Amino acid sequence: MRAVAYKVPQPITAETSLIDVDLPVPAATGHDLLVEIKAVSVNPVDVKVHASVAPDGTEFKVLGWDAAGVVKAVGADVTLFRVGDEVFYAGAINRPGSNAEFHLVDERIVGHKPKTLDFAAAAALPLTSITAYEALFDRLKVQDKVPGAANAILIIGGAGGVGSIAIQIALALTDLTVIATASRPETQAWVKALGAHHVIDHSQPIAAQVAALGIGAPGFVFSTTNTTDHLKEIIDTIAPQGRFALIDDPKTLDIVPFKRKAVSVHWELMFTRPLFGTPDMIEQHKLLNRIAELVDEGTIRTTLNETLGTINAANLKQAHAMIESGKTKGKLVLEGF
Repeated sequence: MRAVAYKVPQPITAETSLIDVDLPVPAATGHDLLVEIKAVSVNPVDVKVHASVAPDGTEFKVLGWDAAGVVKAVGADVTLFRVGDEVFYAGAINRPGSNAEFHLVDERIVGHKPKTLDFAAAAALPLTSITAYEALFDRLKVQDKVPGAANAILIIGGAGGVGSIAIQIALALTDLTVIATASRPETQAWVKALGAHHVIDHSQPIAAQVAALGIGAPGFVFSTTNTTDHLKEIIDTIAPQGRFALIDDPKTLDIVPFKRKAVSVHWELMFTRPLFGTPDMIEQHKLLNRIAELVDEGTIRTTLNETLGTINAANLKQAHAMIESGKTKGKLVLEGF
């Protein structure tokens, strides 16, 4: 089968940073589905892993943690899907990725693809949807109000992949007032189009802008990027006893100043459930099906922003470079081989 892989972590501009290879088709056993990949999207995690993680032994390392495709075979223990089903999912970080013609994935982290979306539009959704959904409901527990706080959430980095879907999920499934940040005219327009109640500029002091809205201190803050740069503003902005979640990887993070406000701090990593095989791993299957329902109802829309062509090394290198620039909005997708 055709695949895109690498042998040595190196800058994406290097000639062999990603290469087209031919690999054996894997076999489905246990709870695994063998999926024929139709489309993939590229995430910051692809860039981070590519920059630092070498393949085991002499094997190639295949990236890719967002996919949409068709089930071609099932393991003996599979009960949730049948051959021919159209699916979408984000996979597991400790297994080979989806940048290949065929891919193995545990059924318990797979959802039925939205019927109203093509494969490219569906591939833009899984990783960011799982991240946003888990951050909102499992980490921040936004369904439980913060006493005395504004029933509001501040989403930092509202135009990114996670921010774009977090805005929509919050609007669809909660009664929160959504405040999102974006710093450029095009990203501010994107965030407004997604339905955020308020849009502020994270290149300017955040706390003063939130205070100027006149709604009070938000009970929840969700930081999707550059948390270190915004930490003091987050501390000043959030309500006492509020809840704060982040997904990025600060080199250091001094959370001691949160103590005065008794703020709880939560990290979200959507790979945790499949990585550790947690007893509730099937929750990702359920929430992806819920996302598909919301899409098919017309309540939320795909965050696909640009399709970069077929799945090959040259196009994936372009996608990685665009992610590294930090200036993308929504999701980048590749479709077909």
